[in-house]
This record gives sequence, C-alpha cells and structure tokens, in this order.
Amino acid sequence: QVQLAESGGGLVQAGGSLRLSCAASGRTVSLYPMGWFRQAPGKEREFVASISWGGASTMYEDSVKGRFTISRDNAKNTVYLQMNSLKPEDTAVYYCASGPRYGLGSRNNGGYDYWGQGTQVTVSS
Repeated sequence: QVQLAESGGGLVQAGGSLRLSCAASGRTVSLYPMGWFRQAPGKEREFVASISWGGASTMYEDSVKGRFTISRDNAKNTVYLQMNSLKPEDTAVYYCASGPRYGLGSRNNGGYDYWGQGTQVTVSS
C-alpha cells in the first residue's frame, strides 16, 4: 500500500523559509514522478511543482519560480519542497502526490494516483 506523509508545515513570517518533506512508503520515489499541490481556503487545489522520475526534469507554477525548489533524496525515499521568500498568498494546505511509474510529472491533479493528507503552511504579513 502506498502512503505519502507530508511534514514541515507551520507558521512563518513573510520573507521566511520552510522546507516541506514527503516521505513515501510502498513506492520507490525515484521511479515515479512526484508533485506538490496546494489548496487555499475557498479555492481549488493548484499545482505548485513536480519532478520527473529520475529527477532530470522539474516544473513550477509561475508564481513560485525562483522561490521554491523541488528535490528528492532517493536514499530516504523522500521528496522535498524548499520554500523561500514566502508570501502571505502562499498560505495553503500543501499536498504531496505521486504519479504513474516512469512519468515526467504533470500540472494536473489527474496526473497523480496517490496523495498525502497535507500539511498547513501559514505565512503572516
């Protein structure tokens, strides 16, 4: 059974940084594309970043480019989202997701078949 467990969320002031982690079990993350999405109150879940199987290709939502970095540690079977220069509009529940084997990643929710429970990120102004 595949399980994804996010951690690292919290309350931070604008301009600060957080690193989210997504620990996977039941699936070897290096063989699957991984993504981060977020959902703010009253809004739909939106794409944040993805990394292809093997890690050669990454994608970012325009508003986080240059501020967020997605990476993976294959030895720990964990994917990370380093978030710098945080803004109040980054406030949301952040979700980790895993896609089909050998995929390149997707900006769409439908491109992933397993999801974590989410971790809250709150950025104060």
